[in-house]
Amino acid sequence: MSEAWLETEALDVTYGRTHAVRGVSLTVGEGEIVAVLGANGAGKTSLLRALQGAVKPSGGTIRFMGRDLTNAGSAERVRSGMMLVPEGRQIFVSMTVHENLLMGGHLRRDQSAVEKDIKAVYERFPNLAERRDMKATVLSGGEQQMLAVGRALIGRPKLMMLDEPSLGLSPLFVEKLFSLIQELNGEGLSILLVEQNTHMALEIASRAYVLELGRVTLQGAAADLAADAALAEAYLGAEPA
Repeated sequence: MSEAWLETEALDVTYGRTHAVRGVSLTVGEGEIVAVLGANGAGKTSLLRALQGAVKPSGGTIRFMGRDLTNAGSAERVRSGMMLVPEGRQIFVSMTVHENLLMGGHLRRDQSAVEKDIKAVYERFPNLAERRDMKATVLSGGEQQMLAVGRALIGRPKLMMLDEPSLGLSPLFVEKLFSLIQELNGEGLSILLVEQNTHMALEIASRAYVLELGRVTLQGAAADLAADAALAEAYLGAEPA
């Protein structure tokens, strides 16, 4: 594995009496795609919320590029290069496509460079360029997901965290999305992918972690986990070939 850029150690997240994340230790190396898998309620989104800074961990540490960010706010994490593409995309449907992209650079002061980055997003996603002045509500689900990814790219991330990005998308857009993730990774972006499409996630990831009731129950090389009978039975719904 390459040098760890993101590292959590014994991370805990609690909501009142609910212990959502229990002692999770994971790493994402520079240039890696790492998948986090698990059923609904396994703690995947709570883990991402802690990494994003939306919730304060009740225990453990979060380090990114050698810095302890356990108690840092969301803005500081974004400035350090951590960007989240949230579940459900959470774009601003009452704003135009272009205004949504501008929001991705709200912490940046180099506005001329932001405009250049937005131009690059339009080149990557021609459908968004054609609708730049339209309200985001006119976009299809797949286009909204591309907008959410584009908005995150405006923040110039070093690590992109994606929460269930394929949820609700057509099979065609799922294929496009996973190709995009691989393309971004090939350009040097590290990826932490939380995804219920286990087959697709393990195809593109180098390593993976499986969460169950907030704990890491399996971890290892993606190819090894894809061939793991227990994982196949629990999360793929079939025995491996």
